[in-house]
Amino acid sequence: MKKLLLMIALVLAPSLATSHPAPTTVIKTAAGRYYQLEPAQLSMQLKSKDFVLINVHTPYEGEIAQTDSFVPFDAISSAKNLPKNKASEIVIYCRSGRMSAIAAPALVKLGYTNVRELRGGFEAWVAAGYRLEQRGR
Repeated sequence: MKKLLLMIALVLAPSLATSHPAPTTVIKTAAGRYYQLEPAQLSMQLKSKDFVLINVHTPYEGEIAQTDSFVPFDAISSAKNLPKNKASEIVIYCRSGRMSAIAAPALVKLGYTNVRELRGGFEAWVAAGYRLEQRGR
């Protein structure tokens, strides 16, 4: 029995070490659901980044380090640079959360099943003590 428990622990340990913190809020939409992350949760995930980070704010007013792309919130449904795998984790953010709250349900409607939104946008990110970057700096 001890050997079995040890084997299970060894198999599960790598996945537990890389699992992301549980989202704080589930947002239900007609097409499905997405999740909201707090700034501290996103900061933890960025330490071992294995997701797509998209800034949906328009016009450009700054970015979180390691942002993969910039897609205006109102063009997310027609974006060509979204992951092909609909199960890919996508984290989106804008300045205050208003634009990402529009883009997140649009991603869910497109069939993405692992959509996360930074609650409060990069204003909350900065208020929590994290750095916002500017292009060219």
